[in-house]
Amino acid sequence: MNDDESFRLMPVDVRNQVFARVMRGYDIASVEEFKVRVAEEMDRLRRSNQDLEAKARGFHEQLRAFRERDKALNDALVSAQQLRSEIREQAERESHLILREARAEGERLIDAARAEIERLQREVEQLERSRRAYLSHLRTIVERQLSEIEAASAEPPQHDDNNAGDQQRHGRQTPAWLNSLIKE
Repeated sequence: MNDDESFRLMPVDVRNQVFARVMRGYDIASVEEFKVRVAEEMDRLRRSNQDLEAKARGFHEQLRAFRERDKALNDALVSAQQLRSEIREQAERESHLILREARAEGERLIDAARAEIERLQREVEQLERSRRAYLSHLRTIVERQLSEIEAASAEPPQHDDNNAGDQQRHGRQTPAWLNSLIKE
């Protein structure tokens, strides 16, 4: 049949169709029986067509729902991928920042350690100079005292009135080097 809107044949149309009678025409009972069978078949086909159309509408609705879900899932997947990319980029930025800060802190600590090493080296050098100066001064004192001891050993004992009381008390004379220290 044609889907043209101008000609729609319904089962009731087949049942109510009246044919003109002509001489030597078709058997009226056979035509009426055929009209009933055609009308019943058209009823069955119309109901089947309505059922199929209802199913098709249901399938179209399901398809629309599936497409919406698919779109929502795709959107969620794209959002998740974008979020993952953003999180990865943020983590990389943070790791670079932490690394830079750690390097800067390491450099600062190394610089501080170098400065402390230099300070300690200067202090050690100053202590070494002080030690050498002390040893030099001590050597000078010891050499002077040794020369005074040698001079006192080589000199004959002198009798001073100042030393006389000391000699009598201690039974010996005060060395010159000791007198020089006392005078200083």
